[in-house]
Amino acid sequence: MRGDKDVTLGAGGATTRGGGPGATCATPGAAHPRVPRRIATVIVNSLKGGVVPRIGLPYITVGREPEINALLRDLAIVADGGASFRFVVGRYGSGKSFLLQTIRNHAMGKNFVVADADLSPERRLQGGRGQGLATYRELIGNLSTRTRPEGGALTLILDRWISGVQSEVAAAGTLPDDPRFVDEVRRRIFVVVDQLHEMVHGFDFAKVLAAYFDAQLAGDDDTKANVVRWFRGEYRTKAEARADLGVSVTIGDDDWYDYIKLLACFLRKAGYEGLVVLVDELVNLYKIPNAISRQYNYEKILTMYNDTLQGRASHLGVIMSGTPQCVEDRRRGLYSYEALRSRLTQGRLGREGRVDLMAPVIRLTPLAPEELLVLVEKLADIHAGLFGYERRLGEDDLARFLEVELSRVGAETLVTPREVIRDFIEMLDIMCQDADATVEGLLGSGALRTLANPDERDVAGPGAAAGYAEFTI
Repeated sequence: MRGDKDVTLGAGGATTRGGGPGATCATPGAAHPRVPRRIATVIVNSLKGGVVPRIGLPYITVGREPEINALLRDLAIVADGGASFRFVVGRYGSGKSFLLQTIRNHAMGKNFVVADADLSPERRLQGGRGQGLATYRELIGNLSTRTRPEGGALTLILDRWISGVQSEVAAAGTLPDDPRFVDEVRRRIFVVVDQLHEMVHGFDFAKVLAAYFDAQLAGDDDTKANVVRWFRGEYRTKAEARADLGVSVTIGDDDWYDYIKLLACFLRKAGYEGLVVLVDELVNLYKIPNAISRQYNYEKILTMYNDTLQGRASHLGVIMSGTPQCVEDRRRGLYSYEALRSRLTQGRLGREGRVDLMAPVIRLTPLAPEELLVLVEKLADIHAGLFGYERRLGEDDLARFLEVELSRVGAETLVTPREVIRDFIEMLDIMCQDADATVEGLLGSGALRTLANPDERDVAGPGAAAGYAEFTI
């Protein structure tokens, strides 16, 4: 196996390539996905560090089918010209960021443009010192498409738009060497631009787009760079923007969301399905010490929520994620803002153990033990392939690991997929480096009998520990 360029995954839920105790043969004829070594390295290093890998998610995705399908239905609504807004709520390490990254990949594959940002003390939705604008800049900097999944796709989008219009003109019979070609391209460009005039700030937005097209024709790279700078919200003063681009507005803390709506409409006209905005770490709004500042941020969420659900935005999908505490705490969380609480709180029927995945809030339930078994098996295959050894863990070993992991003190409230994955990869690392290490030896050492960070307790909703009390095969 050493020296291979790819890592082989066992197909199904209980197949292995190793010859250790309890190993079983793969199903005859089953397909074995190949994991490139570069992706396998990112997966292992990211998961061990407690973060979600940006690539390779399909190789380790387990469960969450109902949640994913619900969010995919939202993408269909956005593609049809509507808008959507969802909250994904779950404890630390429960898979919120993983779900967001999974939807990010799905959206790019369906020809959406995706913008994502993590909130922080410096990045909020509203702020008196540029925190809202900082979030906008992060979103624009992370614009991603199918052909530019790593972000930074703004220039690519603008160039693709102009190139697409030129191709349409040529396909209609007016070739580039025809004197009418430039005029026809310009006419079609301004048809798109004129359709944005009726929106808030649409006139200036359209004027900047036209300036980019003129600069493209003239080969004026400085003006193109200034247009990109304006879209990124990097102009500090209106005078500076007026001197460079002839527009008297700049994107700021108070109005950045209006430009997100404009961008979503433009992207549709530029050949994309729409714009999906992913905002993670809502807990940083919960942590704002000043109550008035928190309320301003919650008011911005309410504005975005109302816009999308009342039809004042189009081709725009917004997904925000946070912990149950930062949403449901009536003293500091979203529920402290009555207008949001009345919109987001569960109805009485939803509290009877039923799950409504069409509601604005999607609450993540724990992965079932069977799903965790499939997950650790995939990770065992990836780890063995990455480091070039025959997998030593069979199904019985994996089941034994999960049995100990999910029965330790505090598991009912603290064990999450992140905790399980971290411990499992650590065990694989030790066994990879020590040929004499065994599963029973490591599990019997008592290291997994208590949680490593008992102070990292999070507020969980009713039933959050369901499925963790017992593990049997």
